[in-house]
Amino acid sequence: MPEGPSVRKFQLLTSPFVGQVVAKVGGSSRKINVNDLNALRLQDSQVHGKNLYLAFVAAEGPLVPTAEETVLQREAASGASSPVQGGQEQVCTLQRHPQEEELQELPHSGSEALDAAGGPSSWLRFHFGLFGSIRANEFSRANKANKRGDWKDPIPRLVLHFVSGGFLVFYNCRMHWCSCPRANPASDILSVEFHRGRALDALRVPDPICHTLLDQRYFSGLGNIIKNEILYMAKIHPLTQGSVLALSDLERLLDCAVQFSAAWLHSKLRGKGLHPRIYQKEQCPLGHAVMKGTLGPSGGFKRLTWWCPQCQPVVLSGDGDPAPATE
Repeated sequence: MPEGPSVRKFQLLTSPFVGQVVAKVGGSSRKINVNDLNALRLQDSQVHGKNLYLAFVAAEGPLVPTAEETVLQREAASGASSPVQGGQEQVCTLQRHPQEEELQELPHSGSEALDAAGGPSSWLRFHFGLFGSIRANEFSRANKANKRGDWKDPIPRLVLHFVSGGFLVFYNCRMHWCSCPRANPASDILSVEFHRGRALDALRVPDPICHTLLDQRYFSGLGNIIKNEILYMAKIHPLTQGSVLALSDLERLLDCAVQFSAAWLHSKLRGKGLHPRIYQKEQCPLGHAVMKGTLGPSGGFKRLTWWCPQCQPVVLSGDGDPAPATE
């Protein structure tokens, strides 16, 4: 699942197209009427946690792109990027994110979609599921045969062609019209407004620490890869209850979350891949055997988790028993 650093990179791919008018649309999405985006201007691009928001308005003025806009779009195609735009992280309406939120696409009738896209400023929200992605000025090509043995290129959910000739392609994502981004920068681990005090309070609850880290109300953008990596870095067993950990341990875990997420983003912007220490590994960096389990809250979403029993020893709860596992 694309996590905060990946979605930040997606936002940087879209930002050169801000100010441009959509000249032609395509895509397989049935949850929105893609034709409603025709002749609208892309006004803004924001990222909050694991969600990307694109604002569209009715086009006014000439549709011909400026020379600067054309250059920016060429840079996007070649992989050039601009610094993360922290100034765009503004709260419109504070709404809480449920744990590991899965966006539910709501189908619109034609008139509802037109009303949504025709207002002063309407936002299209993107959630990228497990394998979603964005490409600028290029299409994704098949690199292996599918289960039927066919070499078929992935089918885009949405394609936006702009008057400049550039285009954006969205794959395996869910889209939903909304009136304003669902944003809370205080919970976004990549935001300069991230609230460490609130995050520490969340980590102190008597729940397994691996459950709390995926709670998007407090750690927006933190996903399963980051969870596994930072727990190993902080030498904390994933089922340890936060309430039995020392404050210094929780602060170190929080430092690992912020530093690892920022480093992963910077690595992505340089075109380099992630080199995990524990995620999907059979041995930890010290050569110890790694354990794997499916962990999650009772009745909630469960995720594969990797840990080293030697580097991340079990910590007993207050009554002398290990923290309970939910598998």
